[in-house]
Amino acid sequence: MRHVVVLGGGFGGLAVARGLAGTDTRITVVDRRNHHLFQPLLYQVATASLAPSDIAEPIRSILARSSHAAVRLAEATRIDLPGKRVRIAAVEGSDDQPSWLEYDWLVIALGVEQSWFGQTAWEEVAPGLKTLRDALEIRRRILMSFEEAEWTEDDAERQRLLTFVVVGAGPTGVELAGAIAEIALTTFRRDFRNFDTRTARVVLVEAGPAVLASYPEDLRAKARAQLEDLGVEVRLGKPVSEVDANGVVVDGERIHAATVLWAAGVKAPAIAATLGVEQDRAGRIVVGPDASVPGHPEVFAVGDIAHFEQEGAPIPGVAPVAIGMGHHVAACIRADLGGGTRPTYAYKDKGQMATIGRRRAVLQSGRFKASGMFAWLAWVFVHLMVLVTYRNRLLVFIKWAWAWLTYERASRLIWQTEKPPTIED
Repeated sequence: MRHVVVLGGGFGGLAVARGLAGTDTRITVVDRRNHHLFQPLLYQVATASLAPSDIAEPIRSILARSSHAAVRLAEATRIDLPGKRVRIAAVEGSDDQPSWLEYDWLVIALGVEQSWFGQTAWEEVAPGLKTLRDALEIRRRILMSFEEAEWTEDDAERQRLLTFVVVGAGPTGVELAGAIAEIALTTFRRDFRNFDTRTARVVLVEAGPAVLASYPEDLRAKARAQLEDLGVEVRLGKPVSEVDANGVVVDGERIHAATVLWAAGVKAPAIAATLGVEQDRAGRIVVGPDASVPGHPEVFAVGDIAHFEQEGAPIPGVAPVAIGMGHHVAACIRADLGGGTRPTYAYKDKGQMATIGRRRAVLQSGRFKASGMFAWLAWVFVHLMVLVTYRNRLLVFIKWAWAWLTYERASRLIWQTEKPPTIED
């Protein structure tokens, strides 16, 4: 039986594994985490609306009925194209020893990582948002800032604690900034006694000329207006030149802030470089018309890690693209098994949407554009439908409904706090 190795249990990887059901293949899905993560809602874990389990599901559970598919909790560290094998190593909590997996087809669906553009010192003080660990750390920092502001007697320190800087005005940055502003305006309004949470300051910084740069100009303007209506300070065309524990320097001006969040820039994981094939500036693997690696028809790259050009431009790195590419690759492998001709992948733009807060969102699908309440309701419906399991859909719907009625955020527990000071301290 021929072997398909899938690296990554995200949208694209799962689409491949499911798409090959009923074929005469055995499939091994390799992931360094045991769960599939619904990344579009990760910011809601970071801002206390949802719990990690609401947007994650064990990969083994998802593939439990797929008897042809096995799961390995391991990290792929090297790809040997001539030898048609992948080196995998054990991860924390796994007893697997480093070994090689041989394949007949390989699907690389590992997504991308946060990039600080070579500024490694910024990583510790300005966390990105790509994993559940990132989300919990961001949530801890946001909530602890309010807690510490409650007890400080220094006005300047309180203002620093209540200043939040988000770097990058793509969808993640816009959603984070809007959610933090809503926390200060509504959720915490009655919770603290020694200060007014509405004095919190949220600053969204973007080096480029617009928020949500991939959207039409009128929607970009509406998104900015909705952010500013929430009280978010939007600074465009202002690159960040310095980030440290005390804040950031933007266009020569220092902004004192206890919490700086990074939502600017991504890069491919290091394993992509082990292939020795063409990559783009972000390290993503350049693929051909059928999503395979040129010169290696048995190797595919799907989702965010793939650089696929259509009409002279790369297609976007969003969940529907990863799912569509996964289904396409499954069809290609089926064609190979049957001795047929592979189909050519064609990206069908279903539009894009971003939420900015309660009743605030923007949406674009073809020539249709919307903002405000209608776009927000569409965003809610689409994200509920794309969640992997019915359990996730039900839990998220209930929490969103409760938040709508009460303005409460259901997951405000602080984890991973530092050890409290002792008497001697």
